[in-house]
Amino acid sequence: MSMRAVVYDRPQEFAIREVPVRDPGAGEVRIRVLQSGVCGTDLHIHEGGFIADYPLTPGHETVGIVDAVGAAIDGLSVGEHVVINPNLTCGRCEHCRAGQPRFCPSFGGLGTLLPGGFAEYLVAPQAQVFSAEGLSPDVAVFAEPAACAVHGIEVLKPRPGTSALVVGTGATGLLLAQLIAHAGAARVTVASIAADQLATATALGLDATYLMDRDRLADDITALKALSGNGFDYVVDATGVARVQEATIALAQPGATILWYGVANERDRVSVSPYDVFRRELTITGSFSEIDTVPAALAMLRAGRIRTDGLITHRFPLERYGEALDAVRTDPTAHKVMLVP
Repeated sequence: MSMRAVVYDRPQEFAIREVPVRDPGAGEVRIRVLQSGVCGTDLHIHEGGFIADYPLTPGHETVGIVDAVGAAIDGLSVGEHVVINPNLTCGRCEHCRAGQPRFCPSFGGLGTLLPGGFAEYLVAPQAQVFSAEGLSPDVAVFAEPAACAVHGIEVLKPRPGTSALVVGTGATGLLLAQLIAHAGAARVTVASIAADQLATATALGLDATYLMDRDRLADDITALKALSGNGFDYVVDATGVARVQEATIALAQPGATILWYGVANERDRVSVSPYDVFRRELTITGSFSEIDTVPAALAMLRAGRIRTDGLITHRFPLERYGEALDAVRTDPTAHKVMLVP
């Protein structure tokens, strides 16, 4: 039995190939992929960044149907709709044993070190597979990015009654903005260069939007500071653009927390005034991936605390994978792009 899959031999070089379909081993589940989200991390993987090992089939935001199970599987049935937590750790290193598995030197998983969801079938350990029964595949496919957003909230720890700014209205940015609102922030503003995405943010119930101009960042900083009064209590970058991340510091009021959530290029550098951080008692932190928050994300999706209405804008078959990457990279109308085998 064979299947079609996106296969990279090396960065920037991929093809759609017929590859063998692997039978699940003991403790493993084989999933027929319904769709997989294409995100900014996949662009980094395309370029050879992030944590990727080639040859590789990417795809880490996947919803599908259990197609076959190996021995010693309990609690999952053939035909069941499921989602994947793609991230794996060794469980033995000092970080894993100290309860900090995301710092594991072997951190990686499906779509980065092992074959992922840009294929017709995917084999995963049962521990990484979660039931999505009762959820529409168009909602369930957001389980992984929503899990990343849940971890972002764990890092940010927003206090009730505060103000927050999220810069960047990609799908994950809007998931995070909704969670910040539900975590107690009194007012959540989202800012972006994408007018269509800001309209989606308004439809999702976020409090205020601001349309930015990529060529006038200094003017945007001035306008956003005026909008907030004295800066925001929480400022989140969800763009991964270094100059925007640098600008978030100016948008923070004294005592604020700044979260660099978007994935920047590994070679990027920003300029920070240590005195400014000292004098205003700023906290600058990051939020790396997710490891154990898929159950919480699914609960929030089921409860409607995280809404995904209008986020999916583009779908491509495997054969048009290159176009899917281009849409994520350059199409201003693209919000969430799906690859559908």
